[in-house]
Amino acid sequence: MASYSTSDFKKGIKVELDGEPYLMVEMDFMKPGKGQAVYRAKLKNLITGRVVDRNYRSGDSIAAAEVSEFSVQYLYHDATGYHFMHPESYEQYQLTEEQVGDAAKWLKDETKVDVVFWNDRPITVTPPQQVQVEVTYTEPAAKGNTATNVQKPATVETGAQITVPAFINIGDVVKVDTRTGDYVERVSKG
Repeated sequence: MASYSTSDFKKGIKVELDGEPYLMVEMDFMKPGKGQAVYRAKLKNLITGRVVDRNYRSGDSIAAAEVSEFSVQYLYHDATGYHFMHPESYEQYQLTEEQVGDAAKWLKDETKVDVVFWNDRPITVTPPQQVQVEVTYTEPAAKGNTATNVQKPATVETGAQITVPAFINIGDVVKVDTRTGDYVERVSKG
């Protein structure tokens, strides 16, 4: 089984702790005046989402999680969960609401997402960094109040609530950063 030594520690690696896969979300190196260097890692459980802090001494190692990541296409959502399909093998996967999490706010038909698999079962979904969605509801801008720094709430076709500039209207297509839920820009139709 592969492993990472402390010199390989960095944000983004996937490791196995207590028989479960974790993602290293932060890593700090501390060298005290005396003694061994300490590596402080913040690890997020890929199944439960729980975050733990662990300390490692210089020379320690940790097992690499045997996970794989595939790009799949979102198909639909029903009472049993969210359904995805591998674009080449046409194999279909079903994930629960908990596994999909906040990514559900950005899913629309045929959206390509990355799914992490552990022990041949899907465990998490990562949407693209930016998506284009149509605004389905927003209040009209107040007359004369169309400066770009004035913001208003809007609902997009996936049901997500975002904040947009005052000049955005119902029917406009906007680009949104899925990591933060922030408006990026209006997309021209055509």
